[in-house]
Amino acid sequence: MIARRTFLATTATTATAAAATGIGGSPAAAGTRTDDAFLALLTEAADRRVAGLLTTYGETVTDLRDRGRARAAARALRTFTSVHVHEDSAYHHSRHLLGPLGELADVLAAEQYDDGLYDQGAVHSPPDTAFSVVDLNMAYALLERDGHPATEGVRRTVEGVLRKAGPGLAHGGVHTANHRWLVCSALARIHRRRPDPAYARRVDAWLAEGIDRLPGGEYSERSPTYSAVVTNPALLTLARHYGRKDLYDHVRANLKATLFVIEPNGEVESVHSRRQDQTALRYLPEFWLQYREMAIRDGDGRFAAVAALLQERGTEQTFGETPLGDRLAEVLDRPELARPLPGTDPLPEDFVHHDPDCRLVRVRRGPDTATIFGGTDFPEVRAISSGLSTNPTFFKMRKGAAILDSLRLSPQFFSLGHFRAEGLRRVDGGWRLHAEVRAAFHQPLPPQHRRADGDYPLSNDGRFWSAMDFPHRPKEWRTLRTEVLVRQVQGGGWQLDFDVSQSAVPLALELCFRRGGSLTGDGLTPVAGQADTYQLVGGDAVYTVGDDRIVFGPGNGAGGKQPPVVDVGERYSWMNGSLTPDGIRVLITGRSPLRYRLTIE
Repeated sequence: MIARRTFLATTATTATAAAATGIGGSPAAAGTRTDDAFLALLTEAADRRVAGLLTTYGETVTDLRDRGRARAAARALRTFTSVHVHEDSAYHHSRHLLGPLGELADVLAAEQYDDGLYDQGAVHSPPDTAFSVVDLNMAYALLERDGHPATEGVRRTVEGVLRKAGPGLAHGGVHTANHRWLVCSALARIHRRRPDPAYARRVDAWLAEGIDRLPGGEYSERSPTYSAVVTNPALLTLARHYGRKDLYDHVRANLKATLFVIEPNGEVESVHSRRQDQTALRYLPEFWLQYREMAIRDGDGRFAAVAALLQERGTEQTFGETPLGDRLAEVLDRPELARPLPGTDPLPEDFVHHDPDCRLVRVRRGPDTATIFGGTDFPEVRAISSGLSTNPTFFKMRKGAAILDSLRLSPQFFSLGHFRAEGLRRVDGGWRLHAEVRAAFHQPLPPQHRRADGDYPLSNDGRFWSAMDFPHRPKEWRTLRTEVLVRQVQGGGWQLDFDVSQSAVPLALELCFRRGGSLTGDGLTPVAGQADTYQLVGGDAVYTVGDDRIVFGPGNGAGGKQPPVVDVGERYSWMNGSLTPDGIRVLITGRSPLRYRLTIE
């Protein structure tokens, strides 16, 4: 049996030796002191996690056998491994873990295809297999270093899975930008144990495409989820295990950018994402070990402050996709993460931060924050699709626990949908968002394009398709122009001046507040048939959570020419799709041409 400190020291020595050979490793791993409170926190969380997994891992096994989903099984094996090898765990070398470890390893081996891959939703999927291989690499390394005789069979089985996966990862393709780095990280660890020129060639080929980091620090997907869960961990693995220390620069830049999208309650702004988290909540703990690793490596006081803050919040915070108990394996695998943090510097809490790559502005004044967003991809590609930024929210605001999750503008103009800004520009005293959309009535075809049989090709008029040969038809255009000037005013409140012109149409401003508070105001009337939805027809209204409140208004009347309707656009409505945000909604309606000032404070 290897004692905890001996185990950490042994792994640190291994990493340092690797660094000397140019394979990988961190100078920080040479240290011997440990942050006992940090390790205790992870150990207790891992023990609780394992107690739960022992009652549910059978469902994971069934899911793998029936549907080929390997990721949960590989992660469960990794988590069981972490407590099995860790002396401070209540499960250290527990015989109760041997059965689950063996069963998981056996099923992972049995369900692996001959080409070394798993399905996980996509058939014979290299990237989805890579997720499992990353976890199994880590588990195998921990079991091997522990060397407990009782796990010899598990090690043999897991090593077989890894050896079998290598060729599939070295020849298979990917779907998304982050998959490239994920596959590279999985291959790098296999290559480190069993060098194969084909693995190195594949890693080098992917890396030769260049890391897709934008100048402001976000990656091309602009997704906190994929930065924290995939890209940053993969680049750190490649830096350590493949000798690409230049990749630390990308992680460092991404973590610096993330400092400005952190909310005081631990959420991370994601409205600018090009992935599915653009309409979902994401959480800072996903970045925890990355901040810790780079803080220790660089001696960065701000990164250390983030890591210290998350440690202080402990288990009383939301963790997102990765439970805290799953983190112990990473720290045992990279013992430098257990070193004490360097001294902390204050985190930015009073700033205006503009990221021009994402057309995103973040403003923070202590506990109050705001987001201005003008960076959807819609104006350039005119499509709603996975992989694009299309969230029409252009303003968000928080005053403590009172949260305005979204402000959107929906004009009923040819069912083109929400206002999505074509740009974000700094102007005197504020930020300007603007868009001009147009739709056509189509004239008769010129004689040279007419067909006696009426059989014209399907074509797109910009919002729908029809067998009308649109490109050859003269057009009669209708246009709607929208400008929004967003200013912060004295006292911390906000003024948003709207100027909608060039066509006369109904429109609705939609404010959506986070559930959990109360809404008051004499000018509020419920909107029939829509739960938790109100129209503000006059005066101001107040959204209150505890002692925190957001005052907004004024209402702008009501009537048949300005109905309380949010038109999501034909791209959604023709398939009964929805863009209705979850929360307490307030509609302020009007009719263009319109100049209107919304005050939020």
